[in-house]
Amino acid sequence: MNNYRTGDIRNIAVLGGSGSGKTTLVEAAAFAGENKNYLGSIAQGNTVSDYDSEERSRGFSIHLSVVPVEWNGYKINFLDAPGALDFEGERESATSAADAAVIVINARKGIDAGTCAAWKLCDRYKLPRVIFVTGMDDDTASYREIVEELTKLYGGKIAPFHMPIRQDQRLIGYADITKMSARKFTGIGKYEDFEIPDYCMENLNKFKGILDEAVASVDEDNMEKYFSGEEFTQQEKDSALRADCTDGSIVPVTMGSGLHVHGVYMLLDVITKYFPSPFFTKTGINVYDNELFDCIYDEKDFLAARVFKTVSDPYLGKYSFVKVYSGTLKADSMIFNPSYDMETKIGRIYKVCGKEYTPVDSIVAGDIGAIPKLNGFSTGDTISTKVKPIKLDTIEFAVPYTVKRIVVDNKQNEEKLSQALAKIMEEDRTVLCENDTENGQRLIKGIGEQQLEIIVARLENQYKIPQVQLTAPKVGYKETICAEATARCRYKKQSGGHGQFAEVQITFSPSGNREKDYVFETAVVGGAVSKNYFPAVEKGIAESVKTGLLAGYPVVGLKAVLTDGAEHPVDSSENAFKMAAVMAYKEAYLKASPIILEPIAQVKIFAPSVYAGDISNDLKTRRARVLGMMPAEDGTSYIEADVPVAELEGYMAKLRSITEGYGTFAYEFARYGHAPQNVVEKLSAEYQKNNG
Repeated sequence: MNNYRTGDIRNIAVLGGSGSGKTTLVEAAAFAGENKNYLGSIAQGNTVSDYDSEERSRGFSIHLSVVPVEWNGYKINFLDAPGALDFEGERESATSAADAAVIVINARKGIDAGTCAAWKLCDRYKLPRVIFVTGMDDDTASYREIVEELTKLYGGKIAPFHMPIRQDQRLIGYADITKMSARKFTGIGKYEDFEIPDYCMENLNKFKGILDEAVASVDEDNMEKYFSGEEFTQQEKDSALRADCTDGSIVPVTMGSGLHVHGVYMLLDVITKYFPSPFFTKTGINVYDNELFDCIYDEKDFLAARVFKTVSDPYLGKYSFVKVYSGTLKADSMIFNPSYDMETKIGRIYKVCGKEYTPVDSIVAGDIGAIPKLNGFSTGDTISTKVKPIKLDTIEFAVPYTVKRIVVDNKQNEEKLSQALAKIMEEDRTVLCENDTENGQRLIKGIGEQQLEIIVARLENQYKIPQVQLTAPKVGYKETICAEATARCRYKKQSGGHGQFAEVQITFSPSGNREKDYVFETAVVGGAVSKNYFPAVEKGIAESVKTGLLAGYPVVGLKAVLTDGAEHPVDSSENAFKMAAVMAYKEAYLKASPIILEPIAQVKIFAPSVYAGDISNDLKTRRARVLGMMPAEDGTSYIEADVPVAELEGYMAKLRSITEGYGTFAYEFARYGHAPQNVVEKLSAEYQKNNG
């Protein structure tokens, strides 16, 4: 591949719903740009984007892949992101490194949740975008209906640049609305000029009017020309449309078939002609003097780059994908991580195309490449130099709310699992693992269950860890008491030599503070129990409250008052008083009206209002208390509810089913509440069964 300057580079995120045809489109672009001498397919498992074994076996994308395409003197770095909703982190990595985006819509499926999610992501990163409607070779596909629905959703900025031409319900070519010309398809990726059929003129003139209005809005001269009825020159059109596309005033819509490489050439033309080279000024800060530094994509300026994706392969090792925002990243050079005040030397650097890594001498501002074995740098970290330690903002990833317990068949594989999960978390920042010591479990969190299931498959197939299982996590229930109970217990044991003797009388009651496990006090009169045994009694209480006797959960909010007792001058000991306290706890606990407390989460559910009724009905089945509909920051609204944490198991899958993929949710721990009797009975029965 040739060397390219910043102005000749385009970084394009490829987004859209699952099964929309993104990978097929990127494959067609690679074929059109002569990166490949054959056209691969998902069915054959030989596309340049989906090279991972899990991707090929499942038939859909899992990881972000970088595919550069050369086109008419330009280099287009396609960042092909998965469409499945669970892989939000991969899409965020792609858009964080992109300067524009292609949103792919499958003509047969139409606009779906993935389309709208892609649009929101582009809004978040302020990316110019073009919409490519693929699958137009389907005789039942309606381009007009998709354009109308897009306009209904996003308003007048939707501007068709091309439209299909059909004959006898069959796609035969397309009309270029920007030039008022037409081409006829003659084979895979081939076409010839021909006259626009009369039956296309009505829709063509309608779409032309939309473009003319966009051109007119650029400046006063164009507006005057528009109202006078004059036609714009091609140069005036191109200049105005480039400005409108760059600032997002209009969103071009084009079409074709990735499978047959129809319309792909014109998409590449739209990208290189109307979309910007890297131009968004990214502001960093010099960590030594706190001065701001504007990265303006000058390859001769100080170095500032950012790791936007980490690949950790069991066989190839670790690769860090980087985008350079300022200066030039050179092989065999010293780089600096301003977040950790760490300087290191790198060796080779690479250009990336799917699974292929080609060594290069340098990566200029605006371009994308990869660094192997970049220890001490994580996704989102800035690469700069010690001379000018610039730090860029990091990448904000979605917070995972789907939680599972992950277990392996034996302890020998525990260490292997820990190491493998550390690498997977390094790759995907929406995956989190933690050890829940209180409940004795290892937890893994992700965006959805599909993502976690694929992680298990990778652990077994790539990391060779057998029998990895995901189960529902143990819920962190607590126990407490609601009444007062007193127990007097004697611990006495004789086994040769000195015996063991202690007697205590303890009153147990609610402490009123469930933030603490217990409160211990003494009210002994007359010296019945020596003060030096008080700590031993408290130790017995401290050990006892770790396990409630109703269902085996930790006890909170308990008050224990030592009121009386007895001791022996020879046989009493600290251990004897500790054991006597444990006996008193066991005798009094069930008499003190114990209850189970369950964790309650405050949940926010984001979805179009049309689904509010179905969401509320489902929440009722989860023992939720719906608090109402609240306004969201983006002008929409969300449902807020208090939901027992136990009832959130599997909720993401259910919510997506209810809302056709549009729904998302977030939650945080709110408080503990009384568990209902049926839950208490169930948990108590399980405890009694397991503990005799």
